[in-house]
Amino acid sequence: METERKTGMEAPAEVPVEAVAQVPEATVLAAPEAPTESMADYSKELEASFRKIREGDILTGTVIHVNEEGVTLDLDYYAPGVIKAADMSRDPSFSVLNDVHVGDKLEATVVKRDDGAGNILLSCVEAAEALGWDKLQTYLEEKTILSVKVSQVVNKGVVGYLEGIRGFIPASHLSLSYVEDLESFVGKSLDVRVITVEKGREKLVLSARDVLKEQEAEAMNHKISMIAPGTVMEGKVESLMPYGAFVDLGEGLSGLVHVSQISQKRIKAPNEVLKTGDTVKVKVLNTNNGKISLSMKALAEDAQPDEVDGKLAAQYSSGKSVGTSLGDLLKGLKL
Repeated sequence: METERKTGMEAPAEVPVEAVAQVPEATVLAAPEAPTESMADYSKELEASFRKIREGDILTGTVIHVNEEGVTLDLDYYAPGVIKAADMSRDPSFSVLNDVHVGDKLEATVVKRDDGAGNILLSCVEAAEALGWDKLQTYLEEKTILSVKVSQVVNKGVVGYLEGIRGFIPASHLSLSYVEDLESFVGKSLDVRVITVEKGREKLVLSARDVLKEQEAEAMNHKISMIAPGTVMEGKVESLMPYGAFVDLGEGLSGLVHVSQISQKRIKAPNEVLKTGDTVKVKVLNTNNGKISLSMKALAEDAQPDEVDGKLAAQYSSGKSVGTSLGDLLKGLKL
């Protein structure tokens, strides 16, 4: 018998075919696709690279950061814009942290193309001087209602800033009535209209009273429109004029009784029948053009048929004859 020799390497054992079939296939993970940039993105970058910004230009940007020192703007440019807090507004009540928010749109003038840190230095104050007066002139012509915050009290009025420009509101234009305590308006926001714009003199005058008068008139017209013709009302005679009497109907409403509508008999002047302070009942004739036309005469005419009907009804109920007998005709006749 021949002796077998052992070597250092043994032949590998055969693997059954069934086992090979059971080995799962390796999972292939696809590499993530690199983000693709659209032609619009390239176009935007290309436009920014060719854009020329000069000192004195007025730019519009979106606020992307706010802190106590100022704000940072996205200008759609390869360099951001920065505005120092002192260059945001001349309004002493202005607060960069409270009055400016991320996402706000601001207009500002280019002060420096490079502030030393690669930013474009801007100023809202200078932009307001350049653009503000034109905007204010438009507000004046269009009678725009605007909101302004009162920042301080000055001689005979208060001050508020509009489009970054100092505006004066006279005490007589703060309210519909006399204002004694001007300090109570500081910090309040008022709806105002521009009533004077003089760029050369840097004069801007605002009025809250004009807006309040219009609102009051609208409210009054609404009240008047709710009164239906034919309505009977009671009021006090507040004044007498040659052409008629004005009657206070309450709730701020007043109507006119024309001299021809005061009495059934012909009169030349209202004071023949009425005096100031009299309480009267009136009938509403119409409410045209925001005015209430009243009549005392019509109310008296409406009451007459009822009085006659009442007398007839009383006669029937008492059994009295409503006709005229021959005896009644001959009664008192002297032959």
